[in-house]
Amino acid sequence: MSERSPATGTQPAAPTAARDAARAQRHPSEAPENPAPEDNGTKHRGTGDPAAEIEPALDDPLADLVEAMKRPDQVDGSTPAPARDAVRELERRLLGADRTMRRREMAAGAGVSLLSARKIWRAMGFPNLGDEEVFFTTVDQDALKLMLNMVRDGILTEETAISLTRSIGQMTDRMVVWQVEALVEDMVQNQKLSDPEARRNLVNLLPELISPLEELLVYSWRRQLNAAVHRLAVRAETGLAASAEGRDGSEDDAPLPLARAVGFADLVSYTSLSRRMNERTLAQLVQRFESKCAEIISVGGGRLVKTVGDEVLFVAETPQAGAQIALAMSREFAADELLPNTRVALVWGRVLSRLGDIYGPTVNLAARLTSLAEPGTVLTDELTASTLAGDARFVLEPQETTSVRGFGDINPVLLAPGTGSGLVLD
Repeated sequence: MSERSPATGTQPAAPTAARDAARAQRHPSEAPENPAPEDNGTKHRGTGDPAAEIEPALDDPLADLVEAMKRPDQVDGSTPAPARDAVRELERRLLGADRTMRRREMAAGAGVSLLSARKIWRAMGFPNLGDEEVFFTTVDQDALKLMLNMVRDGILTEETAISLTRSIGQMTDRMVVWQVEALVEDMVQNQKLSDPEARRNLVNLLPELISPLEELLVYSWRRQLNAAVHRLAVRAETGLAASAEGRDGSEDDAPLPLARAVGFADLVSYTSLSRRMNERTLAQLVQRFESKCAEIISVGGGRLVKTVGDEVLFVAETPQAGAQIALAMSREFAADELLPNTRVALVWGRVLSRLGDIYGPTVNLAARLTSLAEPGTVLTDELTASTLAGDARFVLEPQETTSVRGFGDINPVLLAPGTGSGLVLD
């Protein structure tokens, strides 16, 4: 099973992101102009001073694309003019304007100090830049003004603005990497190109995809935000009331604000299998696992929080919905001849949701139970089992008391399907 933080069951990067966002306390217009020293290729953290955080310097953002566009027979390192032209034309279309401004000019045009501008563009994932590098466009400047004006108008605090900006930067970065690799893989498999050839051809393919992918991104964001609205207020209160059943208020997760069914699914023997697989086979296994999990969770009305290699973390708004998803995962993976079995665990409790992730004892307990589950089975805890008791769709079989690190003695319960067809996939 993949490693998780023992305290949260989440990625190590999340606490760093939260700590970075919390450092930004001053209003952008009031932040003093005190540029950080230029980077020497290292990263310094934990100073408490945003100006002292030095990110690794990156080359011209066109460098990788230009390198990929070189023909294999060019051993002198030169880049053909058509390749350079194609890359620069693609950049103009993607950025919306030519790069004409250095960082000080961009910040000054937005009416903000360099330090405050740096906080925003680092949150977006921009590299550290030297004073003389022409990197920014008028579109970059307008985007900076957009976020800063929401702070100046009192709509957002600076800390919240940076957190929202970081969410966009991190999610779109992962999305772009995912899309590029999917397109490259498609050309390698279906057009029989080599990986370098596919990456060169991608520059010519992307112009046809920019508009449809952009439209799909905005559409999906609106639909997801609408779904989040429906999870607010009334449904949150209903969940908290339901989660109070069988509790006396002294539980570790009692102060946390959201009631959720938290589930983990873990591929059995993934580490040993991955050592015997070539790159293509491993990629197919991981993609099939993630795709099948995403489909089951979506059909069951849950939300896929994240995948970490051989493991997926999901949430549902009721214990019954979570149990249906967990059982469907176990069933579908057992029937899949190309994938190994899974260990699955589900716990109903309260969580804290931050940075797109979830935290708290409920998450930790679900992770611990996953490691205890036998291949092809679903485990839950005694309290979750009590909320499912009496529902004919589920069979609950108490297991031997087990000592679990951080929780002491717990009473795992085997969750199995009862009457009915369970979660039906199209």
